[in-house]
Amino acid sequence: MAPKNRIIIDTDPGVDDVLAMLLAFAAKAEDLEVMLVSITFGNVDVKSCLRNVVAIFHILEKELKWRKENGKPLGFDGITQFKPIVAIGADEPLQDRIESADYFHGVDGLAGTHTTHPHFSPEESWKTLFEEPPPDSFLTETAKEETDLEEPTKTFIPSLVPAHKEILRLLRENEPNTITLISIGPLTNFALAAAEDPETFLRCKEVISMGGTVDGIGNVTPVAEFNVYADPYAAARVYALSSPIPSSTMPIANAGSRSVDLPAYPPRLSKQLNLKLMSLDITESHMLSRGAFTAYASDLAKQGSPLAQWVTAFMDPMLDKMERLHIGHEGEGAALALHDPLCIWYVLTQDDSRWKPSARSPEDIRVETAGQWTRGMTVGDKRSRKRRNSDGEVPHDRGNWLGNKSGNRIYRMLESPGPDAAAPYLLNAIFGP
Repeated sequence: MAPKNRIIIDTDPGVDDVLAMLLAFAAKAEDLEVMLVSITFGNVDVKSCLRNVVAIFHILEKELKWRKENGKPLGFDGITQFKPIVAIGADEPLQDRIESADYFHGVDGLAGTHTTHPHFSPEESWKTLFEEPPPDSFLTETAKEETDLEEPTKTFIPSLVPAHKEILRLLRENEPNTITLISIGPLTNFALAAAEDPETFLRCKEVISMGGTVDGIGNVTPVAEFNVYADPYAAARVYALSSPIPSSTMPIANAGSRSVDLPAYPPRLSKQLNLKLMSLDITESHMLSRGAFTAYASDLAKQGSPLAQWVTAFMDPMLDKMERLHIGHEGEGAALALHDPLCIWYVLTQDDSRWKPSARSPEDIRVETAGQWTRGMTVGDKRSRKRRNSDGEVPHDRGNWLGNKSGNRIYRMLESPGPDAAAPYLLNAIFGP
């Protein structure tokens, strides 16, 4: 029987990205299949992001071996029942300068654990999996599989195809409306895929994107959330696909900046993108505290669980950082927002009626790409006015915000099964009851 949900995760790990992927891989086979992990720049450079993804598979291999030896349920159907593809994507934004979050996540994206805990990192030989073999290579495919290239090759399929092309291939080869695209990093890979073949991109069931803030404040500038800020041009292009007329909200080029020349979308497309936004407006209230994390992971780490030891190695310094940076984050109360895991949690529990978008949904939310102080701002139309009967009515509404056909149509999620329910769900899935 096919899984209830089939997903592609586009990611730039990042601590909370890793937690999100662990939650996805821990889901039961009948509930979720991760078909592809596509890598983008973001929290750190794309090569570091790739190493962090490979490290997840490396640790989970060790964890499954440990659980088997100790008579514990294996779990992690996401890698024992399926074998996800891993593909490398964009290494820079479509426009303007690269911005990273290594100041928060650490230079390696995982609080420096590759340096402080090198025994948790995969051997360097994994890099050859993502390199073209020399033309005169005498190794057959079977011989390559038999070379000692570390454990991760058992649990994922390395791809030499750019991530956005792998996304399009999977969407093309599967029935429409059966694959959910989840973005927990900058939207660059999705924007590239949509630009190359918008109709194939729209074969997805929906896009769930962690990014933006409309009613709240930003986490990288006063008005911008990091994932959108890192590539606002890409976010604007993806958001535009939710409009009946994508050209009505397409971004303008930032004069004088580096820019990738992508084609405009056709005047009409066969459907609108179903886009659900997990913005800071909802994610900031869903926290994982030091007390909750320790209650699950501490004893397992002492027992020898590689997974518990590894996650503790990057969670402890991250929680220490939260304690230093934020008032009210002292001791056991120090907490990390579960920004990215919320996207996976939603997919797994979306039948729960407590998930609700904003009352204004679908909202016309657009991305600022050219502002001096507002780069990456997600601008929502909060006016309590009805949409116009035609696009010809322009008085008092610059930018066609109130048009029946113009403007984006985005579902910004604002309510979940409960802010206090997210962390226990995550921890129970990853570490067991």
